[in-house]
Amino acid sequence: MKLYFSVLLLTLIVFTSCTPAHEMKLTGTVDGLKKGTLILQKIEDSALVSIDSIVMTGDENFEFSVSVPSPEVHYLYLRLKNGDLMDERIPFFAEEGEMNIVTTLENFGNEYQVTGSKNQEKLEEYEKLMQRYANKNLDVVSLKLKAMAEKNDSAYNALQKQEENVLRSKYLASVNYALAQKDFEIAPYIMVYEIEGITKKYLDTVYKTLPQNIKNSKYGTDLESLLNAQGAK
Repeated sequence: MKLYFSVLLLTLIVFTSCTPAHEMKLTGTVDGLKKGTLILQKIEDSALVSIDSIVMTGDENFEFSVSVPSPEVHYLYLRLKNGDLMDERIPFFAEEGEMNIVTTLENFGNEYQVTGSKNQEKLEEYEKLMQRYANKNLDVVSLKLKAMAEKNDSAYNALQKQEENVLRSKYLASVNYALAQKDFEIAPYIMVYEIEGITKKYLDTVYKTLPQNIKNSKYGTDLESLLNAQGAK
């Protein structure tokens, strides 16, 4: 009986040691992919690095099991059987637990569905919000070009102010969205990586609202570092 329990304990220890801490189990399907290599990547020290890969040999389904200590944006990349790398990557907010990605070989990197991550849901919601501002800006830019062609200076100047207002509204919408999502890692991520040229005032406003566990996350510490860097200027 003692031998049985010793063997059972040893088995559990081996199994536990082989399971990544904070494991993300990423499953998915690339419809139409017969042969190639799927590569899982993330950014480390400003460089995109590969952390795992799977050789696909006829089965369109895949599975990765990797450690994600803190929710973080990862990328799924594809090398075809002839060695060519696809131009597009699939970015997604990875986090501990079970996640799934469904896409096709034909539209890899352009059309895909990601499930299993709360931060991913928030990121997609944010991207839809930003697309509305991008559409507004395109409309204004189009009118500016028309005014320039017609040498209508008064209309051009008015549209220039309108374009600046759209940009200002976009920044404020981003800050407000981050404030509304303060309990998720997406909040500091937006402030650090999605808003170019944001002032320290807004960075500090969002950082102060974050609960301690979010401040301790990867993007929480990135936001703190950005604040410290701006303070040193």
